[in-house]
Amino acid sequence: MNNTSPAPESDTPALVLQLAELLQQQGRMMATAESCTGGLIAGACTDLSGSSNWFERGFVTYSNAAKTELLGVDAALIAAEGAVSEPVARAMAEGAVARSPAQVAVAVTGVAGPTGGSAEKPVGTVWFGWSVAGRVRTERRRFDGDRAAVRAATVHHALQTLLTLLRAA
Repeated sequence: MNNTSPAPESDTPALVLQLAELLQQQGRMMATAESCTGGLIAGACTDLSGSSNWFERGFVTYSNAAKTELLGVDAALIAAEGAVSEPVARAMAEGAVARSPAQVAVAVTGVAGPTGGSAEKPVGTVWFGWSVAGRVRTERRRFDGDRAAVRAATVHHALQTLLTLLRAA
């Protein structure tokens, strides 16, 4: 997908509020499985008072071993595809739902930079996985900017897309 400029961070609290209202209306709980954001999505969610009514837990799985141990992502899959890949994002989202009482999950794995990029997976590349209503959707995006900008854009896109998917469920 084309490069995307980061959304203003000021939009994120409004997204979280909308997400909270919708999850509560639907009687669903949410979990996160985060690598490149290091818990920023969970942090954005729990910044809202009363988030325990709809936010169940967050898995920060920065290392490959953590992805395997906490989410059940097959180590052979990570070795074959790389941590920043569609199959791993999918497995992370599936693992977050399977290993929690949550019915909804968002997973992110990417290269926030400034190091770690390659020709195939340049800095700013992020794979997303969303599990909603028993279905997993994945998407690859590439964000411009420094590490903070890539991570902020990842949080915003993760939440915005989850909101869209929940509205359609």
